Amino acid sequence: MADRREFFKSFTKPLVKNQEEETPRLVRPPYGKDESTFQSECPSCETKACVASCDEKIIVIMEDGTPTLDFSKNGCTFCDECANVCDADVLSLENEATSEKLNAMFRISLEGCVAHHGVICNSCKEPCIDDAILFNGMFNPVIDEDRCTGCGFCIARCPTQAISFRVLEL
Repeated sequence: MADRREFFKSFTKPLVKNQEEETPRLVRPPYGKDESTFQSECPSCETKACVASCDEKIIVIMEDGTPTLDFSKNGCTFCDECANVCDADVLSLENEATSEKLNAMFRISLEGCVAHHGVICNSCKEPCIDDAILFNGMFNPVIDEDRCTGCGFCIARCPTQAISFRVLEL
């Protein structure tokens, strides 16, 4: 009985916040040039048109006036709309370096993922638009970093919140 309790307790580990998670992790919308451009141009933007243009409703404005992505409900489809409406050209389709990937690297927690504990679950794989989540049989999912665009759809779908990310430099 104690083993069973420990098994289910292991799923709550990713839910416990640590010191590192207290610092905001800002994943910028696609098509951005660099962090300094977000910091210099976005706070003075009056329209915040990028927020309204996002069909997935994942662009939010931080207290400092800059946009970030919130993956709690959806992910980015790279639809180009945020770049199309950005008057300051902070987001531009000409920024090829950030047009195919977001500034985030995702990972699946071995402790928190139910598939790594023998439970059949492919919640993260189903919404992955790039087939970047690979399984060893029906278990042990891993994220192929070469295929992953950082879209974030997997985060909202994971029932145990076992997927996290780290922010990369633009």
